[in-house]
Amino acid sequence: MLTLYHHPFSPSSRFVRLMLKEYGAEYQERTINPWERPAELLDLNPAGTVPVLVENDGPPICGASPIMEYLDETRGYAVADRRLMPDHPDARAECRRLVDWSLSKFDLEVVGHLVRERIYKQTMPKSAGGGEPDSAALRVARANIHHHLRYFGYLVASRRWIAGDRLSFADFALAAELSCADYLGEVPWAAEDNVKSWYARVKSRPSMRPLLGEKILGMPAAATYADLDF
Repeated sequence: MLTLYHHPFSPSSRFVRLMLKEYGAEYQERTINPWERPAELLDLNPAGTVPVLVENDGPPICGASPIMEYLDETRGYAVADRRLMPDHPDARAECRRLVDWSLSKFDLEVVGHLVRERIYKQTMPKSAGGGEPDSAALRVARANIHHHLRYFGYLVASRRWIAGDRLSFADFALAAELSCADYLGEVPWAAEDNVKSWYARVKSRPSMRPLLGEKILGMPAAATYADLDF
């Protein structure tokens, strides 16, 4: 049995949950607030970050990209044409590049700010950095998202999916990031129709349904969040 240690609004954790659903893997969840640095998490991952995946009595697999590779190596071939890693080395490199772009660059410059300032800080004690959102960090995120959306729009205008002609890990990495920003109403969908159309296709997949049903206490989702025809 797989056990996933995650936070519901950690974009990287959401990416792993989407992969698990797409690959039809049964798993159980352990919800963790990483800023609390619980011993349970630190024993598995001294870095104190989520996601972490454990299979049976095996070693912990820490971080979304190592988990992606593990799931593909252990389950990818079993799903035949639904495998999310391309077959050709060049296409695999492009898929990995765009997964890294979403989970690292896009998260660092945009989504990470939004999630931390508007979601995490509402739960975190002041001693851990909780409190009022940092307006400067939010301004940076809101300015940067336009640059990223233009690039993603360029990609999907010339390809069927983000990384090429086939649905891949890259699509779910970006969808996981965008889903968190979309919950907060922070995605200017009207500015990039190509990305909106692409996201509508990913959003309609069964693997997205559990994410779209999640709520934050005292913070309703934006009207576009669970609307498949947004």
